[in-house]
Amino acid sequence: MSSSIPSPPPTTLSTITLPDSTTIFYRTAGSPSHPPLVLLHGFPSSSHQYRHLLPALSKTHHVLAPDLPGFGFTTCPSTYTYTFASLTETLLAFLDALQISRFAVYIFDYGAPVAFRLALQRPHAITAIISQNGNAYLEGLVPTFWAPVQKYWTSNSATDREYLLENILTLAATKWQYESGTPAAKLASIAPETYTLDYALMCRDGNKDIQLDLLRDYQTNVALYPRFQAWMRERQVPLLAIWGEHDVAFAAEGAWAFRRDLPGAEVVLVDAGHFALETEGERIAGEVRGFLGRVGGLEDGF
Repeated sequence: MSSSIPSPPPTTLSTITLPDSTTIFYRTAGSPSHPPLVLLHGFPSSSHQYRHLLPALSKTHHVLAPDLPGFGFTTCPSTYTYTFASLTETLLAFLDALQISRFAVYIFDYGAPVAFRLALQRPHAITAIISQNGNAYLEGLVPTFWAPVQKYWTSNSATDREYLLENILTLAATKWQYESGTPAAKLASIAPETYTLDYALMCRDGNKDIQLDLLRDYQTNVALYPRFQAWMRERQVPLLAIWGEHDVAFAAEGAWAFRRDLPGAEVVLVDAGHFALETEGERIAGEVRGFLGRVGGLEDGF
């Protein structure tokens, strides 16, 4: 008598070349007939961080996770300018190429300002938001993490740029981002290929300069926080903030702050750090499925 272990729904790996010659690498799961859900990764990762979440959400949604320019396996022409404005334009071109005009979005870290910038350009495109440590409020910025970055914003000096290169863009710092804030009993759950892949891709020729340029440009996102918040107040988009409460970069205060502009926002804190999916993936997937089930009818009417 034989038995078999059910296979998870398949994830498809694809590329698409945009008119500016940027080639986007992206992962998908679920039927294209389902409502679209776009997963936007953060620094210093890629769509790889969603390798388990994609199939977990694919029964009800067509889930897409692109690698943003400068990350993962997306490639850009040598003339590409690495700013958050450019990342947003590239995401728009990617969605247009796939004929996706309205979608729910899962935002994390850098993915948050990219999604909110998109919302400013297309106010009705986003039907629901899941923010997993995706910040849009000043109180969400942890001072000890952001102080050297903010110093670089002010000075734009070679010395401060070099400090970030030597203290943030290293294998040790990348591993630290995954492990810090994670309960000791769960550290072994963090797969070493996560931070190893992130750092290997960061070590490609010219990529550390790209990361430094984006760290400097992050200040333009902070300047846009009031506009992001105004969009939320106007649209009252359904939002779930599910947050690793021990995040060393984005404090849990940033999760609760969403309720100022979205009184109906759902807030769930999990016992995890920045990369909460690595240790709380099943819990987060369940919360996301429940949230999307509650707001599922809005894809067509919101």
